[in-house]
Amino acid sequence: MQTETEDQPAPPQKRKAYKGIAMEGFIAKWYAKTTRNSIDEYRAWAKIASDHASRGSSILEVAPGPGYLSIELAKLGNYEITGLDISKTFVKIASEKALAAGVHVNFRQGDAAYMPFPDGSFDFAICTSAFKNFPEPVRVLDEIFRVLKSSGNAVIIDLRKDASKAEIDQYVERLKLNPINAFMTKFIFKHTLLKSAHTKSEIQEFAAKSRFGSCNIQSDDLALEIWLRK
Repeated sequence: MQTETEDQPAPPQKRKAYKGIAMEGFIAKWYAKTTRNSIDEYRAWAKIASDHASRGSSILEVAPGPGYLSIELAKLGNYEITGLDISKTFVKIASEKALAAGVHVNFRQGDAAYMPFPDGSFDFAICTSAFKNFPEPVRVLDEIFRVLKSSGNAVIIDLRKDASKAEIDQYVERLKLNPINAFMTKFIFKHTLLKSAHTKSEIQEFAAKSRFGSCNIQSDDLALEIWLRK
């Protein structure tokens, strides 16, 4: 198990590690319940991770939220999986869900810009649907670089800034939510998440400024898939 090292800097006091409202309490529980309908997507993301990580690899999920991706990944192979999330509620929810699923994932509370792990701790890192919420994206990339082992890979999957409202509507409709949750999810996507999302050129600029130096980006109908190699 990774432990914090003495030379790791602590986050500044009173620093807000995320954009928007805190994902705690009722809001985190609502999010966990609603995103459960996206389990096929989490399984697809887990498959991406498993395809790029050999059995027995140490894998970090940055901002796992309710833990669905890490749990699905744990079902696919003998991995050492750690999930780091700023939300204490999410850590509790994810830990309980992993226990119920009969898999082991080390969910920890912490700041993605100040990770509590030694250098070179992980073979692979994945972050989905969260990168747009980090106020210091370059610092987060630098932290991912630091905690990756030599030649380690990372993938970030997140909403495209230029995703259309029609594409968002189609995505939410596929989730088959009840009318209230569907309305709320579409509203959040269009009026909150799109504002925080990044363009392809912005991501390339972040990567260029980070210790990675560059990235490879693939696009689909709603998201950017950003690949980074140490």
